Amino acid sequence: MAESFGAETQVFAGASLNLPMYTPESAARSDGALRLVDALRRAHGVIVSSPGYHGSISGLLKNALDYAEDMRNDALPYFDGRAVGLIACAHGWQATGTTLVALRSIVHALRGWPTPMGVAINTNGRSFDDSGCPAQESIATQLKILASQVVDFSRMRALHTLAEKEAGAPGLE
Repeated sequence: MAESFGAETQVFAGASLNLPMYTPESAARSDGALRLVDALRRAHGVIVSSPGYHGSISGLLKNALDYAEDMRNDALPYFDGRAVGLIACAHGWQATGTTLVALRSIVHALRGWPTPMGVAINTNGRSFDDSGCPAQESIATQLKILASQVVDFSRMRALHTLAEKEAGAPGLE
């Protein structure tokens, strides 16, 4: 859906998130971890989706997000200045809610800006069809709003940064 709003996207899912355990004391990184961090550095917006496992995000996703620590010394550290859309999928509303709260907490810790729309998808029933499209109009509508907010915010931020550069704001050379 972000592509339908003109965004260039890159997906990291499943096997591409099966990364070695993040270890801050070691500079060694797998090719997959290097690709993930490079993509995050280039991103103006990020969409993070997690299944809800026992009331929180998956360990696989948490480990992948821990690699954002490699961005700590960047001009825009972590997710600073980036819109972050959040999606939680779980079998039941309680787990979707707690997972969404966990995602928001992590994004705040990474200095990201969670979008106003956070999507909670109760998978107790058919949520997506065989081609991966939302099986319910309400899910499609929520995902469309979230994608729109990430793309719109990213564009506004880019225009603001460009205006500051043109005005000669210090530190934006």
